[in-house]
Amino acid sequence: MKIGLDFGTTNSSIARVGENGEVELAHFNLAGALTESFRSLLYLERQKVAGRSTIKSWAGPEGIERYLDADDKGRLIQSLKSFLSSRSLQTTEIFGRRFQLEELVANVIRDIRTAAEKQFGAAIQHAVVGRPVRFVGSENDVDDEFAVSRLRIALQKAGFEEVEFEFEPVAAAFYYESTLDHDEQILIGDFGGGTSDFSLLRVGPSARKTGHGRRVVLGNEGLPLAGDAFDAKIIRHLVSPALGAGSLLNSHGKLLPVPNWVYFKLERWHHLSFLRSRETLNMLQSVVTQAQETEKIKALLYLINHDLGFYLHRAVQKTKAGLSHYESAPFLFQDGDVELDAQVTRAQFEGWIAEELAGVEQKVDALLRKTGIDAREIDRVFLTGGSSFVPAVRRIFERRFGAVKIRTGDEFTSVARGLAMRAEG
Repeated sequence: MKIGLDFGTTNSSIARVGENGEVELAHFNLAGALTESFRSLLYLERQKVAGRSTIKSWAGPEGIERYLDADDKGRLIQSLKSFLSSRSLQTTEIFGRRFQLEELVANVIRDIRTAAEKQFGAAIQHAVVGRPVRFVGSENDVDDEFAVSRLRIALQKAGFEEVEFEFEPVAAAFYYESTLDHDEQILIGDFGGGTSDFSLLRVGPSARKTGHGRRVVLGNEGLPLAGDAFDAKIIRHLVSPALGAGSLLNSHGKLLPVPNWVYFKLERWHHLSFLRSRETLNMLQSVVTQAQETEKIKALLYLINHDLGFYLHRAVQKTKAGLSHYESAPFLFQDGDVELDAQVTRAQFEGWIAEELAGVEQKVDALLRKTGIDAREIDRVFLTGGSSFVPAVRRIFERRFGAVKIRTGDEFTSVARGLAMRAEG
């Protein structure tokens, strides 16, 4: 059985084309309900088995539940996909054992495959897997190929024997094409957690009649930022100042800033767990004794010690979603020593992400220039991914192509659906 696998920075999904020709998505259990999105995270705990210490891991929804239920938190690792292009991160130490990045990624993908096999009732060894046009941290095509090679190794470790890669926006185009009864020239915008990708294609009945799983791709562009970068700005402007960013400490009679690198780590969900190292915690304990705003540093320590990244992420996501519908939204987060309560306006948020929005505009314009296609020649613009609902993002495309041309797909499963169609074709 061939499937389409969308291994995302934040969420993943897997799908197949059934015997009736319809796309079927795998479902996963989460808190007694079913979801089509598998959170791309890994939770690890140290356990004693027959008197010996061992490390056990759980991925996705099961990992979330295990993490939320644990009194003594283990290690929650998120956004592993963001590290694939990094040559500096080959391994990481967890509970005294070194893990290869590919091994951690494989643990997540293996759990996705196993859950899908139970639902579909067949072994899954062949897959068309989505990849971004530009990976997070990548500066050139060589970096992207390095990331793809690491992802391929992880897929093999997870039990896949045959793997083919497809650009994620191209996969979304397959999904959109399935709704058409006529040919169109389209622009796809796929906004993930770590990357934003754009493709220009010709799709429709004429393309489907070719009888193979490829389409005429006129051009691709991408940049390594999206939803996570938007979230980071909310952390920078709302959370970090309340946890001591920008405050001072008294060191031997000299006023010095609290180390800022900790707050840069705080902005990225996949770095939060790594702050729980002995060296960092000892350093922050020392800062507490010297800080002018002691309570803020204590709150930061509480956040790190209790590994509250998931809860913080959930609060940020709720605020960001609220700003997509209203002109202002509350930001609320409370746990132990950490209590944050603020009101955010859409105008503030759009000011915070102005640099990221400019990057999206530049890539869209670059794609049009590279292909020599005028915006008026685009029949439709299909946007997918969570950040495609951010009003400021939508305005970029409305200004260039007109609001009437904009279409929106399921924010989490459009790519997986398209990959399944690509696999079947």
